[in-house]
Amino acid sequence: MATMKKFLIMGNVNGVTYKEIFPLLKENKIWNGVTLFCGKMPYFRVDPNTDISTGNYYYDNNGFLYKQVNSICWFTNLDHSKRHEKIDLYKHYNPEEYPKYDNYDAINVDKTCNIPIDYDGAMGVPITFLDKYCPEQFEIVGWSRHNDLNMDGGYWLGGKADATINGKEVYRRILIKSK
Repeated sequence: MATMKKFLIMGNVNGVTYKEIFPLLKENKIWNGVTLFCGKMPYFRVDPNTDISTGNYYYDNNGFLYKQVNSICWFTNLDHSKRHEKIDLYKHYNPEEYPKYDNYDAINVDKTCNIPIDYDGAMGVPITFLDKYCPEQFEIVGWSRHNDLNMDGGYWLGGKADATINGKEVYRRILIKSK
């Protein structure tokens, strides 16, 4: 078997939704690297004529203009210790707080920090979960989209193109289970 070359690639956070990328994340062939830079998202030098009326910009001591880019992350197959840090879970499952999807056999969890400690079934979590994903604690079982590519892990029950709650679409979710 050929060994995969080691890499560290900077990309858009939504890259996890690409049909070529998600299967690699699910199979633990690639994962997110550590994204924060000294506690902040990265800044990139931009053209000094850039309209700075929107966004987060600053000028350095040399007068160069920089823009903060919040949607950047690292994709890598280099192991790092943060990847193995378990999330401290403290919430308990409550059906009123964690509604089930109309078209998936899974509950919705709006924030990674609210993953219930005592739920054994599938859970839909935001894509930002991948920044805290610990493969010893959770298994990625699917994705709330791309049913035609069998990326939902068998949880798709038909209907709309994405997970829904009371008929309303929820932004894309990663389907996970506790180990």
